[in-house]
Amino acid sequence: MRRAAARQVTRVINGYEQGGASHQKKSMRGWLTSAKNPKDDIDQNLDTLRSRSRDLYMNGPIGAAALKTTRTNVIGPGLRLKARINAELLGLTTEQADAWCGQVEEEFNLWAESKHSDAIRMNDFYDQQGIAFLGMLMNGDSFAIFKQAERTPWMPYGLRIHLIEADRVCTPQGNGVLGNSVEGRAENGNRIYSGVEIDDEGALIAYHIANTYATDYTSGKIREWVRVEAYGRNTGRPNILHLMDTERAEQRRGVPMLAPVIETLKQITRYTEAELMAAVISAMFTVFIKSSGPTNENPLGPMIPLEQQVASGDQYGYEMGPGAINVLGQDEEIQIADPKRPNSNFDPFVRSLCLYVGAALEIPYELLLKNFQSSYSASRAALLEAWKMFRMRRRWVAKEFCQPIYEEWLAEAIALGRIRAPGFFGDPKIRRAWCQAEWNGPAPGQLDPVKEVEAAERRVSLGLSTREREAIEANGSDFWTNIQQLQVENEAMQKAGLSTTTKLPATSNPGKEVKRENAEEDQT
Repeated sequence: MRRAAARQVTRVINGYEQGGASHQKKSMRGWLTSAKNPKDDIDQNLDTLRSRSRDLYMNGPIGAAALKTTRTNVIGPGLRLKARINAELLGLTTEQADAWCGQVEEEFNLWAESKHSDAIRMNDFYDQQGIAFLGMLMNGDSFAIFKQAERTPWMPYGLRIHLIEADRVCTPQGNGVLGNSVEGRAENGNRIYSGVEIDDEGALIAYHIANTYATDYTSGKIREWVRVEAYGRNTGRPNILHLMDTERAEQRRGVPMLAPVIETLKQITRYTEAELMAAVISAMFTVFIKSSGPTNENPLGPMIPLEQQVASGDQYGYEMGPGAINVLGQDEEIQIADPKRPNSNFDPFVRSLCLYVGAALEIPYELLLKNFQSSYSASRAALLEAWKMFRMRRRWVAKEFCQPIYEEWLAEAIALGRIRAPGFFGDPKIRRAWCQAEWNGPAPGQLDPVKEVEAAERRVSLGLSTREREAIEANGSDFWTNIQQLQVENEAMQKAGLSTTTKLPATSNPGKEVKRENAEEDQT
């Protein structure tokens, strides 16, 4: 009977029921959860998540640091085009391919470095990269629409990019109606989730864009929506780019980067403000004079200028200030608790929380706080770990934003005859061979440039990398441009009778020297 009972208990209670799925343990009884679909988990809460994420960016130092650090390292001044066509497939020699790539890069910068590439003429293409990426981090997603404008003598290309903030892509709910709804139906019967129209199979069909924000009460515009098909019916090329970090299958809208740590960042901000105010009050040495007379006027005059007073005109209001003197009224007495500030535990406590936040955002706290006090090995390990995330996001931005825009520009350039690419419009395979490119951004920082250069030299000598790649990784420069400039400089130095070679001092035992330095740094 005992064996039969044990088998029954084992069959009923096993696996996760004894751990994370337990409803019997006291620590788990109050944990109420439900498995919902992406729409209910994400779309229903997007307005709140966006507004709080923006508030942390505008008013929370740690939140702003997380978003700006990611934007600066991933995008920086903008990802630059490096054309890499498939010369073998296209039947071109190496020299012909290099010449074609150089012409395309020069022609592309004619458009990309001009503010006429922006539909609203505010930013060039490289600035738009940072705006779109930061908007995606802050709001969960961002959008870019392809538009065509009239060609002019100073801008031969009609392609324009119009960036749209996430709030404006929403489900239509009647003209003039403010506020956003999640679900809706298109005129053709397709479902609409948060402005994203899908068919019965769940495939993306179109986006619905409002002309005003949901809370724009003062614009005077009647709120209307425009339907933009995701892809051209005849070309198959995208009409709109949707930048979103997808986390779940069948997810339609993105989640702000700060969403997992919103509560923690808000509490850190509140705690920091409270500690700062306590320290300020503690630093204000204010004298209070108790009077037995009927008046509380200060015979010495006002200690704080009238225009700076908060309680101006209030006879019962007293203001503290550095060295201020206040006269109390009859039977009034002031009592101030000693806040004992600055708090010596403030810094280690906030650092511990930043470790917690940085782990969730994939940003080491040294980089989040811009404070490197560890050894060389520890600091380098933190940078390398952060750059895994930065490189992943950079490749994603290049694939989802830069490359589609480049391909659309290249199609126009070839159609106008400014670039020659035989077979571009006839065969998708040939088209892809002409469109291949790399997008290079800012290089990682170097904690010890000498060691970094020596490591790069060894990678090149062992065939693990190329000089061109190392130039990009070291300082974001172009190897061939460096070579041409060095030739010019060397000729100038030779004419001036100066030496063009520089010898680095060699150590008797380089390996032992480096090992000893690392040991000393690790001890510190």
